[in-house]
Amino acid sequence: MIYDIRHVTTYEYESPVSFARCTLRLEPNSGHGQELISHKVEIRPRPSERNVRRDFFGTLTESIVIEAAHRNLRIDSRSRVSVDRKPPARDAASPAWESIRDVAFEATSLGPSSPVGYVFASPLVPVLRPVSAYAANSFKPDTGILAGAVDLMHRIRAEFRYDPKATAISTPLDEVFDKRHGVCQDFAHVMIAGLRGLGLPAAYVSGYLRTIPPPGQARLQGADATHAWVSLWCGAELGWIDFDPTNDLLVANDHIVLAVGRDFSDVSPVDGIIVGSPKQKLGVAVDVLLVE
Repeated sequence: MIYDIRHVTTYEYESPVSFARCTLRLEPNSGHGQELISHKVEIRPRPSERNVRRDFFGTLTESIVIEAAHRNLRIDSRSRVSVDRKPPARDAASPAWESIRDVAFEATSLGPSSPVGYVFASPLVPVLRPVSAYAANSFKPDTGILAGAVDLMHRIRAEFRYDPKATAISTPLDEVFDKRHGVCQDFAHVMIAGLRGLGLPAAYVSGYLRTIPPPGQARLQGADATHAWVSLWCGAELGWIDFDPTNDLLVANDHIVLAVGRDFSDVSPVDGIIVGSPKQKLGVAVDVLLVE
């Protein structure tokens, strides 16, 4: 499948901003069953500096500086991506989760794809005893890692309420877990925290969802903005497999990967600092259209 993606971020400031420095992570990933065909970003007002690098996780990261006074900032990202991935069946056989935990801790590489880098707590995903206990109910002794992850994903979808107004990125994980509501990034953080609490390597994936579902299928939650899900290392043979707890899906061709990290703080599409305005209004619009 080939998708055209448009991701527009706008800021409106109460008073003129004299300086802005932003970090952009808007180029979709090549790999994970997809290939980037084209990508461009238009920024208004025009930045005085634009510098591009790859971060530790392999994400193309662009740093921009705007020195002209402005009351509006518009970042318009357009990409074309080819996606072809085949996840395993939900009931496919897989190694016992305990064996995957043990092998992950024996990893000798510290590179971005090494499982050991995703076992420990990260800035937005602390390891919390209640969340670990919640996850443990899906991982009885000798349970296959795929079966356990599918069950945990299904329980989060069934027991947590999708509510775009319930949380912000600053909402602590324990509050999300206690109140059982939030959005895709919250559900991904909860699942990651539970998996890591059991010693299993879990990464945070930021990306997009197909806007228009196939005929006869329900529209997926989170399709009008960036989406988030979980990548779990299931051993050397199966590798990294992605789970969408918001929609109770193993990730296939309706998902487009933007970036991978430990949690949202590693993959935020746009962040930065400004000088000059105490208040701002943020707008984000995402369109994901199937080309062929």
